[in-house]
Amino acid sequence: MSGDKVDPFNIKRRGLMLVLSSPSGAGKSTIAREILATDPNITLSVSATTRPKRPGEVAGLDYHFVDTSEFNLMVNRGEMLEHAKVFDNYYGTPRKPVMDALAGGRDVLFDIDWQGTQQLAEEAKDDLVRIFILPPSTKELEERLKRRAQDPADVVAKRMAKAADEMSHYPEYDWVIVNNDVNESVHQVRSILTSERLRRSRQLGLGEFVKHLRDGQ
Repeated sequence: MSGDKVDPFNIKRRGLMLVLSSPSGAGKSTIAREILATDPNITLSVSATTRPKRPGEVAGLDYHFVDTSEFNLMVNRGEMLEHAKVFDNYYGTPRKPVMDALAGGRDVLFDIDWQGTQQLAEEAKDDLVRIFILPPSTKELEERLKRRAQDPADVVAKRMAKAADEMSHYPEYDWVIVNNDVNESVHQVRSILTSERLRRSRQLGLGEFVKHLRDGQ
């Protein structure tokens, strides 16, 4: 095997976990959808949740909808990479599909909050790329939440009250984007993703390839 010629274009790469976090309404889900729609090399991590299914959501595609008892069993069995309680509901990331994807060189996108990101860092920091999305202003954030028309006024108020605390966690992230324009923000995320995919530590077999180059092959 060591005598085989190595093709640089076939150097294997370990996948990465791309985390997008923001206060609700700042645009992370819109950015995530665009990245997923235009990049075949990345897939969405499908979280488990105890919250009710919203209109238009598909079980197994948007979320794995489970009851609280099943969710707690998954946590106790060590089947979650991260989990958190958000607005009276539980959310968590099943471990096995993510680890299988990374080992196969596929990237996984996470639309999660700072609590989940901290837990992912404890589990697999070397695989993690963290991006925090900020709104251009508090007023714009509130307007976006109202325009979504998915939540009643009291829920919008709760999300706005929590936004300041959520935004205070931006120093825990590798990259920060102010989402003034969603198209520009998507471009910035793509640029980060391209750079992180080229990180030396993620290119498996690179040392062997360089050895062949040094040997004149």
